[in-house]
Amino acid sequence: MRIPNAVHEAAPWRIRAIVPDFVLEDLWQLPVHGGVDDLGLVLEAMTTADPNARLALPARFLWAARDVLGRVFDLGRISTGPEVDRQAWKIPGTAQTSLVERLPAELVGTASDVRFDSLPFSALFRTSDEFAAELSNATVHAVLHLAWVPEGNGRYGAQMAVYVKTRGRLGSIYMAAIKPFRYLIVYPALMRQIEKRWQQLTR
Repeated sequence: MRIPNAVHEAAPWRIRAIVPDFVLEDLWQLPVHGGVDDLGLVLEAMTTADPNARLALPARFLWAARDVLGRVFDLGRISTGPEVDRQAWKIPGTAQTSLVERLPAELVGTASDVRFDSLPFSALFRTSDEFAAELSNATVHAVLHLAWVPEGNGRYGAQMAVYVKTRGRLGSIYMAAIKPFRYLIVYPALMRQIEKRWQQLTR
């Protein structure tokens, strides 16, 4: 379920110092819970997600439609891995092409072993309770952030934050246009997929 952004903003996550010029678009409680050392399993559930193949039909249709629009209007694809068709878009308002350039030395290379099977994200960093990856296309530069949050009695839960920096007027219009679809179809379907994958991994 979606939770208030203030929950994320009240915590001292490393990502906040890296993206001060980005907008925190969403914060979601993922349907996964485990022990202190289970962030790796959360990452496996997330990185193996393939919305184009496994989500419910309405969400798959939207995902495929976005890819078609991406090809037609040169917006960049969303269903290929980061090593395919990756264009060096600059982060809006900067000369940087990746947030890797903003990482403190101790975080550089900490997530070099993390690869997304189908989603076009590139890993940025990983700690014992935090992970971040970035996506860049013609409409936005976005960050996916996973936090492994203590819930008491040795139990932890995952929260997923999405940071966005729109790329001009086109990006702002695009984000506004897809907002209801993200909330009503894509995110709920993705949550169900992650929950199913988590159950498989922890069975």
